[in-house]
Amino acid sequence: MAELPLSGLLVLDFSQFLAGPSCALRLADLGADVVKVERPQGGDLCRQLYVADLALDGDSALFHTINRNKRSVAADLKDPADLEAVKRLVARADVMIHNFRPGVMERLGLGFDAVAALNPRLVYGAVSGYGDEGPWRDKPGQDLLVQSLSGFVWLSGNADQGPTPAGVSVTDILTGAHLAQGILAALVRRGVTGRGGRVDVSLMESALDMQFEQLTTFLNTDRAQPRRSAVAHANVHIAAPYGVYQTADGYLALAMTPVDRLAELLDCAALEPFRDRSTWFIERDAIKAVIADHLMTRPTADWLAVLEAAGVWAAEVMTWPRLVEHDAFKALDVTQLIESAGGGTLLTTRCPIRIDGRILTSPRGAPRLGADTAAMLEEPMLDGNARVGE
Repeated sequence: MAELPLSGLLVLDFSQFLAGPSCALRLADLGADVVKVERPQGGDLCRQLYVADLALDGDSALFHTINRNKRSVAADLKDPADLEAVKRLVARADVMIHNFRPGVMERLGLGFDAVAALNPRLVYGAVSGYGDEGPWRDKPGQDLLVQSLSGFVWLSGNADQGPTPAGVSVTDILTGAHLAQGILAALVRRGVTGRGGRVDVSLMESALDMQFEQLTTFLNTDRAQPRRSAVAHANVHIAAPYGVYQTADGYLALAMTPVDRLAELLDCAALEPFRDRSTWFIERDAIKAVIADHLMTRPTADWLAVLEAAGVWAAEVMTWPRLVEHDAFKALDVTQLIESAGGGTLLTTRCPIRIDGRILTSPRGAPRLGADTAAMLEEPMLDGNARVGE
């Protein structure tokens, strides 16, 4: 079987929680040997961040999902002997990732300038909450706080609701993806020039980039806060019928569809006054209210039978129990079973990327704290563990 694209690369992951570790996870999925460098006392704080009290080998299930297929070194970076051992590891690494607050790594002697002197080929990736400058520089970089400060929470929920955050850590995961993109670009440049470099991302910049469509409109018009729909809201800038509607037995999502065409397909006479395209945004609440009342009269499957046959972009709003039993979900083969060092197992998602048609999986769960300290710091470096998918 052909090697994965990042096979042979050593990545040091000093980061905690989600953004940095999710980047390192993706690099591991693509073949890199990823080593977490953790505090001897407790390690990555995410080890104790439990979701629904689900744990494996004493560590949270969340920790295992975001740190699977990695190794662990326990080192006290304030201890001169440990720090010197870590610096020797940095000197032979390809990538280094951290999410300490601005200035911390410099005080420890592991800032970019210091490690670049040790290893000019190193690609240095840093995650911050709000960048290295400005009045928010030292604020906690936490997903919900960034969603709130960035205005993102005003894009979801109906108009009569207060600010509505996303139900997942979107800024963390997106920032991790941005960091991975930057690191891969820097590795490509290193392949040409032999020179490493620095990649910086922040949760706030990623949150703002995620809103590029809405912010661009705001910056180039009257700079008023975008208005959410009062009914079936889904996007501040898209006209009716765009949104999610309740049916007689569930929910139905309607994407961009001409209202006059929808009136015919739904046999909805109450939509007749809204045939003029110019009204579809201005009158979107009134239009959506009519659609909402009409769709309540029949089951989701009845509406889909009509709409999908006509090529209208519509979909059932599925619950997870229904989704995982669907043949479409099974066809994607998106889950994998990982095993902890203690023999416990956890069913989780796999890497969403395929390389040369190959699905990337690994059975190896997250490492026990410090499991690889001796191999990495106290003895000559051993060959990397089995790569993803092998």
